[in-house]
Amino acid sequence: MTNQFTRRSSLRGRSLWLFVLPGSVLACLLALPLAALLWRALTSGAMSQAATPAALSALWLSVLTASLSTLLALVTGTPLAYALARWPVRGRHWLELLVDLPVVLPPSVAGLALLMAFGRRGVLGGALEAVGLTLPFTTAAVVLAQTFVAAPFFVRAARIGFAAIDIHLEEAAHTEGANPWQMFRYIMLPLSGRALVAGAVLCWTRALGEFGATILFAGNLPGRTQTMPLAIYLGFEQNLALALALSALLLVASAVVLGVLRKLETRD
Repeated sequence: MTNQFTRRSSLRGRSLWLFVLPGSVLACLLALPLAALLWRALTSGAMSQAATPAALSALWLSVLTASLSTLLALVTGTPLAYALARWPVRGRHWLELLVDLPVVLPPSVAGLALLMAFGRRGVLGGALEAVGLTLPFTTAAVVLAQTFVAAPFFVRAARIGFAAIDIHLEEAAHTEGANPWQMFRYIMLPLSGRALVAGAVLCWTRALGEFGATILFAGNLPGRTQTMPLAIYLGFEQNLALALALSALLLVASAVVLGVLRKLETRD
């Protein structure tokens, strides 16, 4: 019996390496570049570039546009997510596909699509120009591009949060005479609050890191459309220290946000 147990333990120990070894390779592949980036930024004196006017301008613009994009996603995405989760919407599967599509689209395709829709020669370009509005290469274009790629993350999280609410609570509210707004305001929003916050945080982070659609639709104009990812791209060619400093800041911000999301997911 002892020999049989020892043999099984030995076989189990050997088989564990089939999981540990490849898993460790991937973990190292993920950790090494991030560690190298932080090490280079901290040891080369690059972090002093984080206080330069160019860095502060890009940082401020990124925070501002990401916050506006998230606010726009909250205002427009919450009703959409609620309808998809709780109402018998006709063609819901097609609408869900439309909402999720920007998540998997290549950034260059998203930027080109925005240009074809809102550019001067786009579908709505003439109508916008007729009322004195020009979107491409403006700060508004940055917000629009960020919303296009980031809002689906919020809608997806909010939809899951609304769908998880027990339908019996909704029926009880109807029985007590609650109208649709009262039920949404006093039952649905509080019970799905954690999902909404998690979705908003994820949306803000995705907007903060948006690059491809922004550079095609809004350009890379310092102080106007140059967000942190665009400043990093330009700094890689002209000022590596600035690129390292901004990259380190984005890495730390992303890690903090991910920690907040994990905390929200595990909190009772």
